[in-house]
Amino acid sequence: MAEVNPLLVKQLRDRTNAGMMDCKRALVEAEGDLEKAEDILRKKGIAGAAKKAARTAKEGVVASYIHMQGKVGVLVEVNCETDFVAKNDIFRDFVKDITLHIAAAHPIYISRDKVPSILTEREREIYRAQVKGKPAAVVEKIIEGKLEKFFSTVCLMDQAFIKDPDQTVKDLISAKISELGENIIIRRFSRYAVGEELETELSSKGKEEVTAKA
Repeated sequence: MAEVNPLLVKQLRDRTNAGMMDCKRALVEAEGDLEKAEDILRKKGIAGAAKKAARTAKEGVVASYIHMQGKVGVLVEVNCETDFVAKNDIFRDFVKDITLHIAAAHPIYISRDKVPSILTEREREIYRAQVKGKPAAVVEKIIEGKLEKFFSTVCLMDQAFIKDPDQTVKDLISAKISELGENIIIRRFSRYAVGEELETELSSKGKEEVTAKA
């Protein structure tokens, strides 16, 4: 995929609430024209997911997954708007994929807004120390880039989906919202691994035991 201006991607994402990769593809197709890219997303029905995302989702399922002969377990609640969709095979398959992803990718938080600010600032200070001596403008760009990488590692929504690394989990959710015509929310999850160190204990007070609402 050709490179596009990250600022344009952010602007298009803010305007449409479409997934990052969908925005990039649309901008490439539109040759960087923001208006044309928005039209492309609307024609594909992707931009419509923004309106659906504001709707209440109180139905859904709680699903589990046990992997590696009982060594890893996942419990997740995924919500939709109606019981009809909750029983839909497409929705059920999506939920199964999410449990598999959580087992494999080990996210800690649902989204970046759930990462405790004290942890984000600590990461920022570490990155700043790593690039000490460089011009201020360069330092900030490097820090922001490293923070994006950090979020893509620990936040479920920002992680590359294990079955299709070209899209994030947020992109996948947007696609399913468009496909099913209902809002979909990953409400909370827990992941357990036998004998695994509690590496995230240092931020446990702020992470709400990785069961924070999306």
